[in-house]
Amino acid sequence: MPTIGVKRDLLFQALGKTYTDDEFQKVCFAFGLELDEVTTEKQMISKEQGDDSQLSQGASEEVIYRIDIPANRYDLLCLEGLVQGLQVFQRNMDPPVFKAIKPAEGSVEKLIVKPDTERIRPFVVGAILRDLSFTKDSYNSFIDLQDKLHQNICRKRALVAIGTHDYDTVKGPFTYDAKPPGDIKFVPLNQSKEYTAEELMKFYSSHTQLKQYLPIIKESPVYPVIFDSNGVVLSLPPIINGDHSKITLNTKNVFIECTATDLTKAKIVIDTLVCMFSQYCSDKYSAEYVEVVYPDGKTCLYPELTYRYETILAEKANKLIGIGEESKSIAELLSRMCLKSELLPGGKELKVTIPPTRHDVIHACDIYEDVAIAFGYNNIKRTLPNTNTIGEQLPVNKLSDLLRYPIAEAGFTEALTFTLCSRDDVSIKLGIESIDKVPAVHIANPKTLEFQVCRTTLLPGILKTIAANKKMPLPIKIFEVSDVVLKDLKSEVGARNERRICAVNCNKNAGFEVIHGLLDRIMLLLEVPWSQNRDNVGYYLRSAQDPAYFQGRCAEIIYNGSSIGKIGVLHPDVLAKFELTNPCSAVELSIEPFV
Repeated sequence: MPTIGVKRDLLFQALGKTYTDDEFQKVCFAFGLELDEVTTEKQMISKEQGDDSQLSQGASEEVIYRIDIPANRYDLLCLEGLVQGLQVFQRNMDPPVFKAIKPAEGSVEKLIVKPDTERIRPFVVGAILRDLSFTKDSYNSFIDLQDKLHQNICRKRALVAIGTHDYDTVKGPFTYDAKPPGDIKFVPLNQSKEYTAEELMKFYSSHTQLKQYLPIIKESPVYPVIFDSNGVVLSLPPIINGDHSKITLNTKNVFIECTATDLTKAKIVIDTLVCMFSQYCSDKYSAEYVEVVYPDGKTCLYPELTYRYETILAEKANKLIGIGEESKSIAELLSRMCLKSELLPGGKELKVTIPPTRHDVIHACDIYEDVAIAFGYNNIKRTLPNTNTIGEQLPVNKLSDLLRYPIAEAGFTEALTFTLCSRDDVSIKLGIESIDKVPAVHIANPKTLEFQVCRTTLLPGILKTIAANKKMPLPIKIFEVSDVVLKDLKSEVGARNERRICAVNCNKNAGFEVIHGLLDRIMLLLEVPWSQNRDNVGYYLRSAQDPAYFQGRCAEIIYNGSSIGKIGVLHPDVLAKFELTNPCSAVELSIEPFV
């Protein structure tokens, strides 16, 4: 859920009304938002860098509202969109009508796409905002919205990269091409020296913000580039714009280009930028077309700013939400959410107009959700269902709860560890050469090294717990009953959860007999006899090899002829990697076969 920071006084000025913090929190809640924090720039810097930070000394103490925005509401990621949405919601204004127009004089500006762009970023869209009037606050909001979109729908510029330029400093038609990095040479934004694209990769490799975007194109034989008819480079997407065409407070005409690997996302981004800031144009809520000419001769006009229509049933809205509103009332509720609605003949169906600001509406269910938001969740009456049903615990959860108490009674303390762990935790630290040999589910965009994959075994979490409690008196006996996540191509989602028990005994000696005794106790409770006769229900131990355990001191737990886990004495190398100095024995088994 993205969070935006808006200046309180500027927000109230735009809304034309002043609120207390509690009043504005209620306004946000009614609109489906949440006022997360009331702070100042100085407080935010002090919180991140400490009170002694030099940056905090000169920081502003103007009150800032930090507001949580739903991830799919791209139109609310800036002050302009937030004010527009709240004003319409409070019936202080009608939803604006956005339009794309052709220039009053001359032909439509062209953006010519070259064939080589197919090799790296094949799509581009554009738009021109004419006679724009920037203030310092609106300029900052314009830049901030681009950053928010880059981090959100653009997936850190991997899907879409936005470039904004002072249209009066360049000359069309523009060309979008892909060239070898050595052939691209220009002065990057806020620099005075000219660099080749190769040199820029080295120059920005240590840049706090831009270094994260370099891998998107770094290994490609060609880099995307946009230049004008005079050969002036506008941008090297998705890295940096050129300094020649940078926008300032004095910029009157803005040329916007978005290069992309996903055309749909690019259309959403260009529509959002245009709709939010066209209100500052002399011809409000209008943007000028840019004609994109593809290598095959196909031409497209952007921005599209398309209005589309959806038909919903008032009766279905009432049924899904649990209210009893008239069709006319539902139409009014939707209009408050910028979804202008009208009754169709018969009075049962509503025709809903979806504007270019509401790209989050992709199905009728999204419209029903907006009806509920506008009506107010707190206003929906709680009712008992017409039929009585009996809730029941899942068998695997019931068995897990039944086993926890006897294991605790055996002297073991329960731990609850993270489901996510590092790649090394489930591979190298357990004696496995590579993570590729582990059926682990990887996190696509991990934020920390500690949370890269879903755990495939409970053992690392328990060993980390023991390492964090080495000051406790010996023996340390820890157990956990929880899920691991394993790759499974037969599963609908490509992975499955498996409920397991894991217990570790840490003492001056390994104490294998303690762990073996616990296994026997668990099997006794499950009424599973010791038996090596595979024709009978029973369990036994079979010698096994596992790099996490001492050779010759590891066994598989065989139940009904199948292996359900391992038991043994942990290898000293494994203990050393988890910073443990005392020997340990461990058992880990799946309990799902007993359900």
